[in-house]
Amino acid sequence: MPLELGIWRIDQQLAAVPHQPMDKEHRLESLIEKNIALIAPHLMVIGRQVPTSFGKFVDLLAIDVAGNVAVIELKRDQTPREVVAQALDYGSWVHTLQSEDIAAIWKQYLEKMHPDEKGVALDQAFCKRFGVKAMPDELNGEHELIIVAGALDESTERIVGYLAGYHGVNVNAVLFRVFKDEEREYLTRAWLRDPSSSADDVGEASSKSAWNGEYYVSFSGEGRDWNEAVKYGFISGGGGSWYSNTLLLLSPGDSIWVNIPGTGYVGVGTVTLARTPIDKFMVRSSEGGEVPITSLGLQISNRTHFSVDPESAEYLVGVNWRKWVTIEKAVKERGFFGNQNTVARPKSQKWRHTVERLKERFGLSGASA
Repeated sequence: MPLELGIWRIDQQLAAVPHQPMDKEHRLESLIEKNIALIAPHLMVIGRQVPTSFGKFVDLLAIDVAGNVAVIELKRDQTPREVVAQALDYGSWVHTLQSEDIAAIWKQYLEKMHPDEKGVALDQAFCKRFGVKAMPDELNGEHELIIVAGALDESTERIVGYLAGYHGVNVNAVLFRVFKDEEREYLTRAWLRDPSSSADDVGEASSKSAWNGEYYVSFSGEGRDWNEAVKYGFISGGGGSWYSNTLLLLSPGDSIWVNIPGTGYVGVGTVTLARTPIDKFMVRSSEGGEVPITSLGLQISNRTHFSVDPESAEYLVGVNWRKWVTIEKAVKERGFFGNQNTVARPKSQKWRHTVERLKERFGLSGASA
């Protein structure tokens, strides 16, 4: 059954708010460009109406904290088969882009769309946007395809589900609807597939690949200090459900490898406590008793508390570190796995290669992590 959206006004009785087509496609494109969180908060726009090598134009091009590229394509007046085929065609072009190509696209994007920011380097904007100290050495290791539509039919849903579920293609569709209630307009959004579910199904032809039993964790962002995470035994995520929901993948006993995007892998450990709001996360004090981590004046305490805003709150997962290194000694190699999710359960060959190399570099060869 096709995905649908509706809004009802509650007065004396329910009254449906009518939806209508957005007057111009480029208006939605502009809204997404200015606020990429409408699509996904993990992305940063790097291009608009980007010319391909075969004469077509990608509506929007974006990048995530792991350096992976995302194609965002509006459906416009096309059949489901046409829009999916076009997105796949763009994917075939995007996967060939090298770091210098991505930098050139960014430069052209600023010159055309944001001339007041002309001259801002991609790595400078990237580090500011994601709160990291450096861009990953390897860009575009993987890519994702996002189809934006004002209506989705059964054919589109079947095709997207088949490509994602059976062939491991990182593709999704998002439905936008405009509702007008007298003089006010409302924009609604619904994903065909839960965006955070990709964390449980990452990798080429993932449905056919075996998971090695070890989780990937991304640890970065303002207020998150690796030294604190080591000393008090935790990893964390927050700032919105997209970032914190994947922490629910972790249970006590799970093995995790922690990567600081742009820096490298810094630790391997075992989960001791499932996702817990920052306000309720207890640690051992210098006196030996247990106290809330928020009472210690740490940097992590500046993240949003659950009592203030549950949706944007920071959530922590307890960890017993088996091996860790300082940021200065972070382990990074070309070809290592990277992902935008806070936690992922990858099934790709790249992940298996990464873990085997990390075991060697951390002196854990032959050991079960």
